Amino acid sequence: MLQVTAMERSATFDPTGRYRYSLGRRWSSDPTLAIIMLNPSWADGSLDDPTIRRCLGLAQGWGFGAIAVVNLFAYRSPHPKLLKLVNDPIGQGNDAVLAATAHRADQILLAWGSWRGRDRAVLTLLSPFEAKCRCLGHNRTGQPRHPLYVHRSTPLRPWVTPIH
Repeated sequence: MLQVTAMERSATFDPTGRYRYSLGRRWSSDPTLAIIMLNPSWADGSLDDPTIRRCLGLAQGWGFGAIAVVNLFAYRSPHPKLLKLVNDPIGQGNDAVLAATAHRADQILLAWGSWRGRDRAVLTLLSPFEAKCRCLGHNRTGQPRHPLYVHRSTPLRPWVTPIH
């Protein structure tokens, strides 16, 4: 369980609020873990959803002092299947935010779960930072496991790109 007395919270949205480009939480001066997941749900600059709460607990347990959450798709929805119905689920400028976040982070957790298609473009974008990439294991399709679907004692592992 995450035990902190004060936490800095931040989030960056487009003007409509439909796209969240980044979400940050800092509780100490220890290193920052960037977490790249599929798409944002309802967490914002002040409220956490179950995924963010799990990420906070994992990151604290691994010795980090902050998380910087970004996503393959910036469109906000608790239902990933809706991404296929949106004209631009990635969001304008999302790749620039992904790259900048990866550059600043001490380590990067790849954690988007069972989604194919955009992974190759994002892995190419992250190639300069490959040495910092970690995962929680691979799912049966070779994608990096999502934090909600692993035990809280799961260790960070070096990311190895699966052969498709």
